[in-house]
Amino acid sequence: MRLKKIFLIILYISIFFSSAQSSQKNILNNLFNQLEKVNNSKSAALLEGKIWSIWNEHPTNNKLTEKLEFGTELMQYGDYNYALKVFDNIIVADPKWSEAWNKRATLYFLMSKFTNSLDDIDKVLNIEPRHFGALSGQARIFIKLQKYENAIKSIEKALQFYPSFKSGEMIPEIERLIREESI
Repeated sequence: MRLKKIFLIILYISIFFSSAQSSQKNILNNLFNQLEKVNNSKSAALLEGKIWSIWNEHPTNNKLTEKLEFGTELMQYGDYNYALKVFDNIIVADPKWSEAWNKRATLYFLMSKFTNSLDDIDKVLNIEPRHFGALSGQARIFIKLQKYENAIKSIEKALQFYPSFKSGEMIPEIERLIREESI
């Protein structure tokens, strides 16, 4: 009898968590559908802000959300080593949360650890292929590594589901760098 109760509790908990994640995905899908169709920058910025709000909030664990906020503050204040420990801890707790990987990728970028950053961006994009922030960061790293064609591809991927994405404005500049490199 006791085993049956434990099983039911575990079942209810797993249904709750999967329901919360499913709800978050449905909201994101709706926002991305709107983002694809919007053609003015103010509306796009509002939708982008809503998407970032969802990405930055863990679907089932407020403590992880708080840790992400704390790690982000540490990163902004330049305490990179402590921020790295915080993001590592979050990733161990939930390796399926794309924003934890994205924040650590950003931190690695700031630390000029571009290979580590690109590895984390790959993780982000495996979890959330529409992560325009990760794609933009990937493009910036490729520019630093002078892999300009790869940078353009990253931005073009983001533009597929976010046509008014401001990073699209980088493409002419990258094309100029490619032309200069070939001279």
